[in-house]
Amino acid sequence: MDNYEKFVFDLKQQVDVDLAGYKRPQMERRINSLMRSLNITGYNEFIVAMRRDKGLLEKFLDHMTINVSEFFRNSNQWLVFEKQILPVLLAENPNLKIWSAGCSTGEEPYTLAMILSEKAPRGAHSIIATDFDDRVLSKAREGFYKTKGVAGVSEYYLNKYFKPHEDGYKVKDELKKMITFKFHNLLRDRFPDGLDLIVCRNVVIYFTEETKAVLYKKLFESLRSNGVLFTGSTEQIIQSREMGLESMAIFFYRRK
Repeated sequence: MDNYEKFVFDLKQQVDVDLAGYKRPQMERRINSLMRSLNITGYNEFIVAMRRDKGLLEKFLDHMTINVSEFFRNSNQWLVFEKQILPVLLAENPNLKIWSAGCSTGEEPYTLAMILSEKAPRGAHSIIATDFDDRVLSKAREGFYKTKGVAGVSEYYLNKYFKPHEDGYKVKDELKKMITFKFHNLLRDRFPDGLDLIVCRNVVIYFTEETKAVLYKKLFESLRSNGVLFTGSTEQIIQSREMGLESMAIFFYRRK
């Protein structure tokens, strides 16, 4: 066991953070850069410091994760969802059960809620939005975004679903009511089931190939028959057929 492997083992034992399923080169670079910025020279010293200082542990978690999100991210993919995928889902079930996995600060589930409010307003839809970072979940629940943060929102949606607030905008309560924000660790916690749609975009790219395979299997099992998995722009599933998924469009896979 080398120094990094011992660090990962000790980290799980002492502060309950598991990096075993993440790609080592990315994690190692980030850890070492953070330690240099803090003038910490050894892994063991770093773990002891995080155990004593919750603020340092939060800084570490923030450094390890990339909480990058935006409304209607990769807008062409959302157009495909709206025009091609959503009508098929609604034909199967007018009341959609959706999971936004790795929702970060909430832009993705709020995007979903806006589209559903426009295209299927009569449905009793439910959106579960999860992340393993409590701080980003707090921001998502608050629903406040600075002006530059809503740059991807059309004027129509902005006027209808947001209200001006100080130097930005707040999501209106009617949209918030559609979403339940919850803590969830993809590597440890039980997945929801019977889902019509799972949106898991730009999340699994940080995991090892072995961990990806496990996660895709669990995501498949969480879908109902003909349910759809919506992946990110760098996350095409090469062996989707072997997993029991069929491609509906680029980045959209249906459980057969």
